Amino acid sequence: MAIEFTKYHGLGNDFILIDNRAGSTPLLTPEQAVKLCDRHFGIGADGVIFALPGAKDTDYTMRIFNSDGSEPEMCGNGIRCLAGFLADLEGMSRTKDRYRIHTLAGVMTPQLMEDGQVRVDMGLPRLLAGEIPTTLAAADAKVINQPLEVAGQSWDVTCVSMGNPHCITFVDDVAAIPLEAIGPLFENHLVFPQRTNTEFIEVVSRDYVKMRVWERGAGITLACGTGACAALVAGVLTGKCDRNATVELPGGPLEIEWSEIDQRIYMTGPADRVFTGKI
Repeated sequence: MAIEFTKYHGLGNDFILIDNRAGSTPLLTPEQAVKLCDRHFGIGADGVIFALPGAKDTDYTMRIFNSDGSEPEMCGNGIRCLAGFLADLEGMSRTKDRYRIHTLAGVMTPQLMEDGQVRVDMGLPRLLAGEIPTTLAAADAKVINQPLEVAGQSWDVTCVSMGNPHCITFVDDVAAIPLEAIGPLFENHLVFPQRTNTEFIEVVSRDYVKMRVWERGAGITLACGTGACAALVAGVLTGKCDRNATVELPGGPLEIEWSEIDQRIYMTGPADRVFTGKI
């Protein structure tokens, strides 16, 4: 059976999008997703995203398999791409510019903006060690500037969950970080029982930071939406950033806001269609 797909990317973080609205089970297995994500023998992507029917009071459900076959709770760049994909699927029948999407991290609300950007209500950041999860502190305590030994070096880390776990550390020169070597050591460190995404942040000014990321289940990627959100939260918690900032990733910038009014995180960035095909 042929399956149609559309390739999207959000700042170079790329995904294979599949219309799965006719059933509640992904049309591909994690093993098949791994093959499709292979950049030499497959389509090439950081993950495969399925648009499934909504649950409860949501419009749609999002499921995603990483390039290693694991299933993350959420993906910030991915949900922007999903919003663009859904708008394409609905075509002329589309009656709204905002979707309520059910994810394993809760309900997310992307909004299609007139300038082509997608703004996503990413919900409330979770700050307690037990929510992340990590054993770096007691379950009911926050992890802010805690030392962590990795690769024979002590790193001050701050941990945040955006529905998926993030470990953020601030560095003087983000370009100098040997990401391929130390990223896996952070991801699989024993203090993170569900592994972790890791963000390395260089603060240029209070409203502008540079970021490189090692993603759990995908490795080095050009952008990570939930990571950019977590990085801003960590910047505010450590007194390094304002509540509104541009997060510059290798693939381009994201605008992140941690609202003082409702304490929710808002992420704004692009979602670009690349091509369509059949597998």
